[in-house]
Amino acid sequence: MTESMPAIKGGAGPKVTIREFKQEDLDAVIMINKVCLPENYSSSFFLEHFFENPKCFIVAEADGKIIGYNMCRVEFGVSYIRTAFAKKGHVISIAVLDDYRGRGIGNQLMVVGMQRVKEAGASEMYLEVRVSNTNAISLYRRLGFRAVKILEGYYRDGESAYLMAIDLSKAG
Repeated sequence: MTESMPAIKGGAGPKVTIREFKQEDLDAVIMINKVCLPENYSSSFFLEHFFENPKCFIVAEADGKIIGYNMCRVEFGVSYIRTAFAKKGHVISIAVLDDYRGRGIGNQLMVVGMQRVKEAGASEMYLEVRVSNTNAISLYRRLGFRAVKILEGYYRDGESAYLMAIDLSKAG
């Protein structure tokens, strides 16, 4: 299944398509991960999540080039929203190449990712984000995520993270 976005804000630029990850996208996704994020994962890590949750691993493509991705999984555990256990979507890694940021691509990757984990039966979704990543935090807040706790020293470099969550039954 693919979903198209309109051209870049203002009407200029290539049409962006959001579609499911394919194994032949792996090298492009690994490159995006390496240039955009300090947390880098092995090819086996990406493929493991693809095989376990193929519909929840999506990419953004423009003019035949992968420009972003959102890798999610569905898991069962203690809810971050209510006092119960829940089936949850987890955003493991999301990134958009610098040249394509500010065009709504990250937003669309998140919206489609939220739809996919909800279709897989998740009632909520969560993610971890560096406390210094104000652009990402703003995006997640606009989508309805809220910080539910601070994870002190979460990243290898010692930076803390916000754990942010959303109740998918109330998400627009």
